[in-house]
Amino acid sequence: MPRREREMATVIQTRGLLSLPAKPIGVRSLLQPSHGLKHRLFASKPRNPPALSLSSNGHQKFQSFEPTLPGISISHKARSTEFICKAEAASAGEGDTAAISASPKIFGVEVTTLKKIIPLGLMFFCILFNYTILRDTKDVLVVTAKGSSAEIIPFLKTWVNLPMAIGFMLLYTKLSNVLSKRALFYTVIIPFILYFGAFGFVMYPLSNYIHPEALADKLLATLGPRFMGPLAILRIWSFCLFYVMAELWGSVVISVLFWGFANQITTVDEAKKFYPLFGLGANVALIFSGRTVKYFSNLRKNLGPGVDGWAVSLKAMMSIVVGMGLAICFLYWWVNTYVPLPARSQKKKNKPKMGTIESLKFLVSSPYIRDLATLVVAYGISINLVEVTWKSKLKAQFPSPNEYSAFMGDFSTCTGIATFTMMLLSQYVFDKYGWGVAAKITPTVLLLTGVAFFSLILFGGPFAPLVAKLGMTPLLAAVYVGALQNIFSKSAKYSLFDPCKEMAYIPLDEDTKVKGKAAIDVVCNPLGKSGGALIQQFMILSFGSLANSTPYLGMILLVIVTAWLAAAKSLEGQFNALRSEEELEKEMERASSVKIPVVSQDEGSLGESSSSSPEKSAPTNI
Repeated sequence: MPRREREMATVIQTRGLLSLPAKPIGVRSLLQPSHGLKHRLFASKPRNPPALSLSSNGHQKFQSFEPTLPGISISHKARSTEFICKAEAASAGEGDTAAISASPKIFGVEVTTLKKIIPLGLMFFCILFNYTILRDTKDVLVVTAKGSSAEIIPFLKTWVNLPMAIGFMLLYTKLSNVLSKRALFYTVIIPFILYFGAFGFVMYPLSNYIHPEALADKLLATLGPRFMGPLAILRIWSFCLFYVMAELWGSVVISVLFWGFANQITTVDEAKKFYPLFGLGANVALIFSGRTVKYFSNLRKNLGPGVDGWAVSLKAMMSIVVGMGLAICFLYWWVNTYVPLPARSQKKKNKPKMGTIESLKFLVSSPYIRDLATLVVAYGISINLVEVTWKSKLKAQFPSPNEYSAFMGDFSTCTGIATFTMMLLSQYVFDKYGWGVAAKITPTVLLLTGVAFFSLILFGGPFAPLVAKLGMTPLLAAVYVGALQNIFSKSAKYSLFDPCKEMAYIPLDEDTKVKGKAAIDVVCNPLGKSGGALIQQFMILSFGSLANSTPYLGMILLVIVTAWLAAAKSLEGQFNALRSEEELEKEMERASSVKIPVVSQDEGSLGESSSSSPEKSAPTNI
């Protein structure tokens, strides 16, 4: 076969159909040759090449194309048009297949996306439902227990919660190198479910036998009342363990397991649209779980004398926690079984496995991870500076465990309603103003509401007549203002801060994403709370009480929020740069997967753009 015939046969056999139209075409267009193909095939100089037969992967051979001279016969046109029609028909068939295979939509959202978003929303609902019950219960246990008070919280967060969080992070980082994502998820969440069930039905009923109260009393008499907080940890150690496990549920199950899974199966565009809406279901959970806590807290009124109403309430609430935990496991299994993972840029995934020390060094050396850590630590310190002071006022107002728990139920319900409202506005904030503005709203809200709370405590005298006219004592007014501060701060966190933080993980490679989340969410979260606790411990030892140190706490709050805003601004630029880089890499990967053939006009020969001359062109396999 002559050289030119071999070249044309090779090019059309391997590349010809790729350059044809991808969209379906109508019957009329099938009856007429494409303008582009007609130009390619008939616009060359008048020549009389020898006869040529073409084959396409074993399909029926077509006759050669004759020169397009003015006197060309109709039969030649018919044969040429026949080839073009068949080629375009094949292209049309491909377009029809693509149209048919397109995912159907419901309310403008693809069914594939809904299969991810709805189960994730239900998982978030169950996790937040449990967290609300656990959060309210842990405070009741450690604050209202005999021989304890709200001053135990700073010591508990520093000397128990933080070491256990660091230990868990090291263990989780090690397990992430040897277990699959599914095995890692179940390995982490199942011990939580088993522990909370055991606490409600075994550990709490035996608390009078396993708590060393006599030893704690002896040590307190020897060391003095200044050590009441640290000794309370020994006195009620099982309650403190519950407190830490409840805190870890928020750090591990919510931040690491759920958000890590959500980031794995969603894209950035889906995250911007649906992450704020996850909170809608989650804060419906806050509303219902708040009502649940209050309902079981009020069971004492219907029980006979001599019955421990709090023990009955605790068993019922822990049963719900176990049931919700099993539902979380089922939803995780279903999504992994029936939902496909999104396409990611392949360039970022080929990273060597790092050990624990190497992982920590890598994370510390990353400005992106440092800014994310600053956001989390700053939030923990800021909310802790206000929250512990508020809880000390709360115990003074509601000393009974059931009364304290009932108020916390109302508090959680109000937080859910406020956060639900903020969630409805958050998508507008993301669409209108972007990630940067959304990330800066939470520190601004926390600063303003914190100033209002501290101002009421510091300058409560001038407000006393007004408070009396409202039928409240100064103590009750401080409780309500502190509750409002916590409600607004937490609603801003759930609706804006958390989605912003989780979106920031999505452009990262898988190794940084897994280990970065473990380091930030498991360690930095309690580190922030422990940092606030250390500040409070220093203030208590220096000024005698939290009340005397309130002005200094307000000043520290201002410094922390300023650093928080600076880190958010820095992270905004890095996040946008990573987004642009990932989109560019995806476009380059798509472009490199398809090579478009180019028809050379020189002497009517066909070839690819990489060929410098007809003699250098060679067959290329797809």
